Amino acid sequence: MIQSTNFPLSTYCVEPYGGWEEISNQVKMLGLDGLELIADPDNLADDIPLSLVAGYHMTFYVDWLDYWRQDDAALMHKFGSWETVNEVYRGTKPEDLLRHFREDLALGIRLKAPYLVFHVSDVSLEEGYTYRWLHTDREVLDGAIEFINILLDGVEPTFDFLVENQWWPGFTFTDPEKTECLLSRINYPRVGIMLDTGHLMNTNWRIKSQRDGVKYILNMIEKHGELAKSIYGLHFHQSVSGAYCRKNVGKLPEDFPLPYNNEFGRNYGHILQIDRHRPWTDPDCVRIIDRVEPKYLTHELSSGPRRSQLGAVRRQLGTIRR
Repeated sequence: MIQSTNFPLSTYCVEPYGGWEEISNQVKMLGLDGLELIADPDNLADDIPLSLVAGYHMTFYVDWLDYWRQDDAALMHKFGSWETVNEVYRGTKPEDLLRHFREDLALGIRLKAPYLVFHVSDVSLEEGYTYRWLHTDREVLDGAIEFINILLDGVEPTFDFLVENQWWPGFTFTDPEKTECLLSRINYPRVGIMLDTGHLMNTNWRIKSQRDGVKYILNMIEKHGELAKSIYGLHFHQSVSGAYCRKNVGKLPEDFPLPYNNEFGRNYGHILQIDRHRPWTDPDCVRIIDRVEPKYLTHELSSGPRRSQLGAVRRQLGTIRR
């Protein structure tokens, strides 16, 4: 089992640690095998030693389907102008989106990552508040499958391509039929699942404790039967946020929308209250690892100051080892 923690491939994140050598020392002290990386294209720190690369999380746009489909009316409703669309997506056409992902895919391959992670979901800022979805799971799955198959066409299968679940429309790992639909229609021989435990907990507001979360996750795994064998990896963290959701989801802020960048910042703070990425502290969580026997275990915890991030990883590792 390859164990890692999440880390942005960004000069802004490397410098506070004192460079890759010091980061490597910290990884070794924690007993990890490396880092699951995600690129910051504007401040890319791509001089990482390949020995530190345990996995690669592909770039993502939380709201992308209407852009891919070129639904002009939807884009203008969400962004207000083509100038803002261009600012958000670094382009205005579907081929621009595909180019960004191809560049990101090439980086993951160049870093010789054993697996790449791809989000299969779609949500607008408005939906993040209201939970009144603009697209069905099937619509998002169909769009994602089309995009993935174009992206991977002709790519040599040197890595595992892992789809990650969210609690938004798309792939949620709550419906085996939809999971099978996604996995079976991707034209790549090494496709699997990166099961995000916190995201799965976010689909059930009745969860009141970590132990409730463990039971729910194990139930969803059993519900998937043979499909559970496709779980190659775990994004391991816990998120008990039902009480917050019951109080705050289902309505828009009175002054919605603010100018896009301001609204994005406010919405991001709201989402962090839902998707908490906190370390497991209940040893019962080991039952998930024992059940899945993952090839990859990523301690995907909230990034923050150096001490906070490392402390969270250390705490979760301590929970597992108990």
